[in-house]
Amino acid sequence: MSLEIETVEMHTGGEAVRLVVAGHPPVPGATILAKRRHVREHLDQFRRLIMFEPRGHYDMYGVLPVEPDLPGADLAVLFMHNEGYSTMCGHAVIALARYAVDSGRVAKTAPESRVAIQCPCGLVEARVAADGSARFRSVPAFAFALDARIELPGLSALEVDIGYGGAFYAFVSAARFGLDVRRSKVRDLVDAASAVTEAAKAQIRLTHPDDADLAFLYGTILTDGADAFSAEPTANVCVFAEREVDRSPTGSGVTARIALQHARGLIALGQERRFQSLTGAIFTGKAVEETRAGRFPAVIVEVGGKAHYTGRATFTLEDDDEIGRGFLLK
Repeated sequence: MSLEIETVEMHTGGEAVRLVVAGHPPVPGATILAKRRHVREHLDQFRRLIMFEPRGHYDMYGVLPVEPDLPGADLAVLFMHNEGYSTMCGHAVIALARYAVDSGRVAKTAPESRVAIQCPCGLVEARVAADGSARFRSVPAFAFALDARIELPGLSALEVDIGYGGAFYAFVSAARFGLDVRRSKVRDLVDAASAVTEAAKAQIRLTHPDDADLAFLYGTILTDGADAFSAEPTANVCVFAEREVDRSPTGSGVTARIALQHARGLIALGQERRFQSLTGAIFTGKAVEETRAGRFPAVIVEVGGKAHYTGRATFTLEDDDEIGRGFLLK
């Protein structure tokens, strides 16, 4: 065998988390964003090997631990998917925090165990309860644009909101396309969200106050339009990267959506909302503090959910297996 990679397999709300625990080469770089650039430019064959077929699939998601460079970080991670490397992933943070405590990487304490995780977007603090559930507070989240107009081919102008929750997303009600996030076919939701993403990328220039590497549109989240505060869960579906569908309610998306709702005055500090995904999984979210991100008024958002284990794996590659290096059938 030319290599072996060991993983721990988990899911959060149905969304896969393939956590690399051994076999990946060390990743150099003075900062985590430099490490992210290095794996993208020099080690991307490992992402293809464990994300793509025959070991993965089109919607696989992975986590690669790297050495932290921030004081106080217990660990640092890069996030992997079908197109490349994200800057933040809430469902993976929820899983990783549980694994860090269960594996002894971070000491277990009562009533909750604190896990400080350096993500490409910054330091994220998670707390893991005795039952394995976790909640995290991410970097400042903000509304980049409200009611931004974009033109879609064959359609009239569409207004979308752009929110940042560790990654940038466009938000629009599925009803604008005659769709329902709870009942419509997934392919139709993907087509609509992808059209928004492509148009927004071409027509809206994003900036981030911390680093230009963070200023890209990760995907589009279609919602049920229920943004005003309610005790009932509000549904959304996130289509990110290369038309990848999140099975969870999307932790960084919930963070960004709370920021948008707070910017519109639809939710107050401390009001907890529930967010539902296509699988019926629920994340909680609430704004807990007002702050700033450069020129943007921002909030710190707390998101909660639970991850579960699905197994362990040792993936191998034989020297003569060219197909086994990774492929995707859409």
